[in-house]
Amino acid sequence: MDITVATEGRVRTITLNRPDRLNAWTHRMEAEFRRAIEAADVDEGVRAIVVTGAGRGFCAGADMDILEAGAAGAVGEPVVAPAESPPSGIEANYAWKFSYLLRVRKPIFVAINGPIAGIGLCMAVFCDFRYMAEGQRLTTAFAKRGLIAEHGISWMLPRLVGPTNALDLLLSARTLVTAEAAALGLVKALPSEGFLSKVQAIARDMTENASPRSIGVIKRQVYDSLFQDLNTAWRRADEEMQASFASEDFREGVAHFLEKRPPAFTGR
Repeated sequence: MDITVATEGRVRTITLNRPDRLNAWTHRMEAEFRRAIEAADVDEGVRAIVVTGAGRGFCAGADMDILEAGAAGAVGEPVVAPAESPPSGIEANYAWKFSYLLRVRKPIFVAINGPIAGIGLCMAVFCDFRYMAEGQRLTTAFAKRGLIAEHGISWMLPRLVGPTNALDLLLSARTLVTAEAAALGLVKALPSEGFLSKVQAIARDMTENASPRSIGVIKRQVYDSLFQDLNTAWRRADEEMQASFASEDFREGVAHFLEKRPPAFTGR
């Protein structure tokens, strides 16, 4: 397998597992990764997802076999996610190779333990939180390979760091260390010692102390709003607030505050 999966408490950790190739991305890894994400999304025992890499790398980009095949003129695999019927409206925005990650109800934390480049970065920008170990390296890579900004990164990266910084990273394909990536707001830096455990602890703390129902709805609100005007987003918020008043988690949210005890949210 090109990934491994482990669960501790309510945190599901997905590890890219090709350490001898710095976890370079393959079609097999992509299929296994998506299945693991979708399984975590529907598992009621899971409240947060952490993605990391095995060994000393996070993901060095596409495996060279894929790049060599492309250079030889071989046709790559489809970039649109398979679907029984083509989605329409706002749902069409979530049907691509990595944009489906925006639709996952659980928060996704990327733990960048080593070098990250190319398609690995494309995947990471469509996750919710990016933590990077101090002293690691990041690059878009595409322009130095004669390629373009693929897999939606030209849409998402400017929304994270602004158009000027996104153009700098994409056109130059230069290498950043953790400190500069953090200064741009692309990642949050953490010490390398005990790095993965720290990210898992952040994921656990967030999802144990907040309603999983609220987290899922808010995440959907934030990403849907990227495709909406203010009027639509406001109306949606009013509808969701009314639905929240009828939820178990709202009653528990009031009760644990008044009773001064830890919450016991059910997600319903």
